Amino acid sequence: MTSQNLPTPKRGTFVERAAKKPGKLPPRHISDMTLAERKEAVTALGVPGFRADQLSRQWFGRLNDDPTTWTDLNGSARETIQQELLPDLLEPVRTLSCDNGTTVKQVWRLHDGSLVESVLMRYPNRVTMCVSSQAGCAMNCPFCATGQAGLTRNLSTAEIVEQVLAGSRMLARGEVAGGPGRVSNVVLMGMGEPMANYNRVIKALRMLTTEAPEGLGMSARGITVSTVGLVPRMRQLATEGLPFTLAVSLHAPDDELRDELVPINNRFPVAEVLDAAWEYAAKTNRRVSIEYAMIKDINDQRERAEHLGRLLKGNLVHVNLIPLNPTPGSKWTASRPEDEVAFVAALERHGVPVTVRDTRGREIDGACGQLAATTS
Repeated sequence: MTSQNLPTPKRGTFVERAAKKPGKLPPRHISDMTLAERKEAVTALGVPGFRADQLSRQWFGRLNDDPTTWTDLNGSARETIQQELLPDLLEPVRTLSCDNGTTVKQVWRLHDGSLVESVLMRYPNRVTMCVSSQAGCAMNCPFCATGQAGLTRNLSTAEIVEQVLAGSRMLARGEVAGGPGRVSNVVLMGMGEPMANYNRVIKALRMLTTEAPEGLGMSARGITVSTVGLVPRMRQLATEGLPFTLAVSLHAPDDELRDELVPINNRFPVAEVLDAAWEYAAKTNRRVSIEYAMIKDINDQRERAEHLGRLLKGNLVHVNLIPLNPTPGSKWTASRPEDEVAFVAALERHGVPVTVRDTRGREIDGACGQLAATTS
């Protein structure tokens, strides 16, 4: 059955909403630049080009964000670089933790007053950073706190990279429960639609995966890029030559319901989204992740599980079922345990791998769909 209680989607409005509050990007930062661009930038400031390598080794290699301690750079070079190429990007506003300190959510204020959030999640064998790509979101999904807030602006490349660096520094300094460590995985599942800020997101991901000290030297296989289904950008991602994991926020197997849950479906329906997903899997040989929020009596019926199974079977795919996380004022709740079990069983009968996602960070409004960047 479909829900008659969901708000009527606004057809074709995502572009207009994205342009509504363009905001202002921050001044250029070394985290916006490749090593070659850093050399050009420091040379333009009258500083020898080799200082760019020293700068990169401090910032990315040693995770040292205090220029006063960079003894390999002379004082005048440090002062010039700090003033011109290291503007403040993320001001910490609020930090919350749960899971005995292994899940940490940070609220950041950007240079223009916009607020974004990132979440660090430490597991026994990995550390995952969930980062934002936009301040707010224009996709208007009615069960997501970020989507209901609307879009303020895209983030710069550096603002994306610096969220990961902030988590990396906390780990390196032993400020996260479990002792010193390193970020092994990054998921672009924070605030915003990554594909709507495509060029800056890709540049950020290339920097994260470029060998240190130019970048962080992470494995591309540890990075997941999510989308609600911007088909042209999904197809473009398949040509980038990097083996990221593509995560598609599907949430319904049929257009009738998905039009309501994910309004962009009015422009890119289920069949087109899945065609682009299978193209991505074929070109990258990477398994596509299908994200599916389990909403009580909305999208968790057995017939929808069967429909989803028929759509996905035989493809390189894995389904993440996400018990709906509570958001302020929401009238929807997570599916009943017995309906969740039945949904899993139906997918498995079709041979579709499925996992029920851990709801890490729910207590601090840091789980999927809860990021609203509030300061209280």
